[in-house]
Amino acid sequence: MADHTQLYTLAEEIPELERPVLLYYLDGFMDAGGAGRLATEHLADTMNPRTVATFDIDSLIDYRSRRPPMIFDTNQWIEYKTPELKVQACEDAVGVPFLVMTGPEPDRSWEAFTAAVMSLIDRLDVSLSVGLHGIPMAVPHTRETELTPHGNRPDLLGESPSWISRVEVPGSATGLLEYRLGNAGKDAIGFTAHVPHYLAQAEYPAAAIALLNGITAATGLAFRTAELEEAGGLARKQIDDQVAASDEIAEAVRGLEARFDAVAEASSTSLPLAGPGARMPDGDEIAAEFERFLAEQDE
Repeated sequence: MADHTQLYTLAEEIPELERPVLLYYLDGFMDAGGAGRLATEHLADTMNPRTVATFDIDSLIDYRSRRPPMIFDTNQWIEYKTPELKVQACEDAVGVPFLVMTGPEPDRSWEAFTAAVMSLIDRLDVSLSVGLHGIPMAVPHTRETELTPHGNRPDLLGESPSWISRVEVPGSATGLLEYRLGNAGKDAIGFTAHVPHYLAQAEYPAAAIALLNGITAATGLAFRTAELEEAGGLARKQIDDQVAASDEIAEAVRGLEARFDAVAEASSTSLPLAGPGARMPDGDEIAAEFERFLAEQDE
């Protein structure tokens, strides 16, 4: 049997951890609005991170597909930005330790990578694994960002209405990790932020805040979000200004608002969805949106 622990190296000194929560986001798959990236970058910038484990990146990514940046100055190479896939220990706003795994999504060896992460989860006695990212949805930026919670711990998923039923979409390493954790009887959940499809390629701090709020509700971890909220306020003003400058865009946003409100009202009253304003996208439409988004990312 392969020793998947060889895919990572533990730090010489590991901070004291007591059944920590592991949050994870890997760059390369679906992350509309940069929701998962913004959330994890914020944690790394503000939560006193210390590296706990690093993965063997050479074994996991295809450099010709995803070329790391290098800097050439005048007549020589002066910098190479080495890709890193790592797990860091952080502390929340009241000093509770937790873990964050970030880096490029592996291009190969998904099963080996998943097995390595699961062995690391065992070694660090992780109590709960939580994935996070964003998806493009036909929702307006003028409403609260909704989340789709998922996983094998229904008691931690809250009462959010399900906006997505059964659907087949392209797979991801993080999706496989959650699936394998569930198969192994290990607690795993995830939160997917609904990002307005017309903002999918922009940074959307409101989605990152929604993800962190969802994590707080599920785990009790407390996060300082003042910087994200300030960035979200600036982004909202820029979006509103652009909408106000175009009657066509403003009309489209009003249509999304009507549809959103109709679906929300039907969900809150437990009534069946009815009427053109309340129609939810079917599985084929959502899958097509996934495919389109991923194609734009590749371009």
